[in-house]
Amino acid sequence: MSERVAIIGGGKIGEALLAGLIAAGKPARDLAIVERSPQRSAELADVYKVLVTDIPTATEHAQIVVIAVKPDAVEGVLAELSKVEDNNDVERVTVTLVAGLPTSKYENALPAGSPVIRVMPNMPLVVNEAMSALAPGRYATDEQVESVSNLLSAVGKVMVVPESQMDAVTAISGSGPAYVFLLAESMIDAGVALGLTRAQAAEMAKQTIRGAGAMLTESGMTSVDLRAAVTSPGGTTAAAIAEMERGGLRATMYAATAAAAAKSAKLSRRSELEGSPGNDKDTADRGV
Repeated sequence: MSERVAIIGGGKIGEALLAGLIAAGKPARDLAIVERSPQRSAELADVYKVLVTDIPTATEHAQIVVIAVKPDAVEGVLAELSKVEDNNDVERVTVTLVAGLPTSKYENALPAGSPVIRVMPNMPLVVNEAMSALAPGRYATDEQVESVSNLLSAVGKVMVVPESQMDAVTAISGSGPAYVFLLAESMIDAGVALGLTRAQAAEMAKQTIRGAGAMLTESGMTSVDLRAAVTSPGGTTAAAIAEMERGGLRATMYAATAAAAAKSAKLSRRSELEGSPGNDKDTADRGV
């Protein structure tokens, strides 16, 4: 992790990446962050002891430049980056964490041949448990892809995918945490209806989801095998799952993820046609 990294955007996503890199051992001297708010800049500098500055200074000698701003700020960032003179001693790759914009958008705005890597992280990045899908643009090298993958592994898991799969990625991992939160909400409400206090039901639901997630990632078993292991023939779990299947849980998930993927594709097309990022509230709120 010897590369110098510039992070443009000091919001939740930018700060989460910064904190994860420092926790993973990245020296503060190899990091710089761009934040326009004086109050926020002072806070970041005080907490993380890193350089908080402008785009030209932050990107000087940086091998990796990460764009982590809201979609409507991308145009301005690219305009500034396009004016920054390349340093002969570094080979720079631009990494975008912004949802809804293809790598071609960045390649067309930056100097010819600029390598770009598009990343779709998800909300658990703020607790170093992200699922980040990485799609290289036309000019990104294998070495740059590996370097960015190693960088993002500080805040979770990383998977390299073709850019054509980014809408599916958005539907499964990008929006996926909301599905789990909705499941937790439903479990808590159901527990209250069965006579538990809300505090009891919330604690049970949260720990159950946490434990199940750990088993899914650490046991080496598939989700099918794990579900079967919990489901005794004719037992309580079998009765519950039968109701879920009767209610169309699988069909609803297929329809929901198809809707999310279609919305992602629509926003990307609109962004390309309009020449600016889509302002869908969900995408803008996530900032990724």
